Amino acid sequence: MTALQTAMRSQPAPAIDILRIRADFPILELEVGGKPLVYLDNAASSQMPRQVIERLVTYQTTQHANINRGVHYLSETATAEYEEARRKIQRFINAREDREVIFSSGTTDAINLVAHGYGRKFIGAGDEIILTTLEHHSNIVPWQMVAEEKGAAIRVVPVDDTGELSIDAYEKLFTPRTKFVGVSHVSNALGTVNPVKRMIAFAHARGVPVLIDGAQAVPHMAIDVQDLDCDFYAFSGHKMCGPTGIGILYGKAALLERMQPYKGGGDMILSVTFEKTTYNAIPHFFEAGTPPIAAAIGLGAAVDYMSAIGMDAIAAHEHDLLDYATEQMRRMPGVRIIGTAPHKAAVLSFAIDGVHPHDVGTLLNTEGVAVRTGHHCAQPVMQRFGVPATSRASFAVYNTMSEVDALIAGIRTVQKVFT
Repeated sequence: MTALQTAMRSQPAPAIDILRIRADFPILELEVGGKPLVYLDNAASSQMPRQVIERLVTYQTTQHANINRGVHYLSETATAEYEEARRKIQRFINAREDREVIFSSGTTDAINLVAHGYGRKFIGAGDEIILTTLEHHSNIVPWQMVAEEKGAAIRVVPVDDTGELSIDAYEKLFTPRTKFVGVSHVSNALGTVNPVKRMIAFAHARGVPVLIDGAQAVPHMAIDVQDLDCDFYAFSGHKMCGPTGIGILYGKAALLERMQPYKGGGDMILSVTFEKTTYNAIPHFFEAGTPPIAAAIGLGAAVDYMSAIGMDAIAAHEHDLLDYATEQMRRMPGVRIIGTAPHKAAVLSFAIDGVHPHDVGTLLNTEGVAVRTGHHCAQPVMQRFGVPATSRASFAVYNTMSEVDALIAGIRTVQKVFT
């Protein structure tokens, strides 16, 4: 947690009207097996409010056309709305310029864009890439592909028993051959909030660029990419009340302009002959083909929705939920919380003695409680803690204390069935 975030947490955040917010999410009216849905799988994908759904319908019914180059009304309207969504996201993360905001299909696609657009161009034989034990597979596999192709090496930052990164070990990993750092802002498996601003500053002092996987951070806290001074920042729309199939790569313009294209096709070019292609400027250079126009506009509406509530208020509410759930779970015999770092976002992974996580998830589902079970695409984390998988409850702005109570009651039911 940054000094700014710590200071913000010390100030009372405005209270949210939870009943009004819940009324914005039609899916929360659903029943599962005759019981009210308790949706605690937000780290995998959050739900969409009416405001986003209605914006998508408005676009599809009154504004839809392909963007750019068209001179008719609908094409010009769609282009304007698409680019306005880009500007909304620029303001939301405080990017310096809107051309530093690249639309992707999600965090995975954004990280691959950097790995193949930057890594394959600037990382060579004998070079080193620093990652951490906490990374999602999406921030491991693309770098393994680059390392294997280029003859580079991956070095890994360890974590302690609480799930907190060893910053001393991180700093000792740097050598003259270190060429890149990739680190998650928040661990999807444990909820650990990493000290990314400090890590970025250390890397920059050695001339090393840093990519932040912000998929689990952007939905839960205010992000200022200029304050972080990160070189790249990736996140997904569907984890922040937006549609699936849309994500963002923020990149400093000076770095984006040096990269090679990740995908080739329409819109990322200025001219094409069979002898030579001249490429378009950023951000279009990285947006080949017809983009997910409706999803981008929907993401802009999601940004409007979250901004109207206030990221400070969202963070405070989710921290209260996490603190309450953690306190309740710690009191339960036979339940172990995996990941107890002092600074966490709204993720609570746990294991129940003698019960496989898949059985936990199945039985909780009969109580209407939706959690995620498995390795969460973070198998190195599971290996570090000696478990094949965990059960993971993850919270969003529309969750309530009574839903935490339903989770705890469901866990007690699981224990009764298996003991």
